[in-house]
Amino acid sequence: MDTMKIPGPEHPIAVAANPRRVVARYQGHAIADSGDALVLREAGYRPVFYFPRADVAMDFLTRTERDTFCPYKGHAAYFTVMRDGAIAENAAWTYEDPYPAMTPIAGRVAFFANLVDIHEVDAAGARISPEDVVRHTDAGDGASQAEHWPPNAPNPTPPA
Repeated sequence: MDTMKIPGPEHPIAVAANPRRVVARYQGHAIADSGDALVLREAGYRPVFYFPRADVAMDFLTRTERDTFCPYKGHAAYFTVMRDGAIAENAAWTYEDPYPAMTPIAGRVAFFANLVDIHEVDAAGARISPEDVVRHTDAGDGASQAEHWPPNAPNPTPPA
């Protein structure tokens, strides 16, 4: 019998709406694109994005027989992603009937980041890269590590 555990201070899990649109790409094609993705942060693991199934191109996913158990979330079912002749086995998963503490992720689809490219995009659809932000910060000597970004607003008019 599977034993359910409740997230707590010894194993925290937080699920929240992601503030930005998230895109998952496989072989260069968007297979998920959502402004309604949830981000799950669990203990010491990397954050995981959970996409609403309606925002996932399910035609490119095939259910597999793989089933795993997490004492905090329940049983996960898996999907293989197939696109342009390329196959990523068990690259996506879902908790269709998760434990009560994890009901927000019920039926949503997550992808393994080492098999599918997952990234946030800005309002114009451009990829948001953490490296871009880091390169425009102080290098420690008072100088930027990259050329300054162009201004995105005009200079204010001096008062008369």
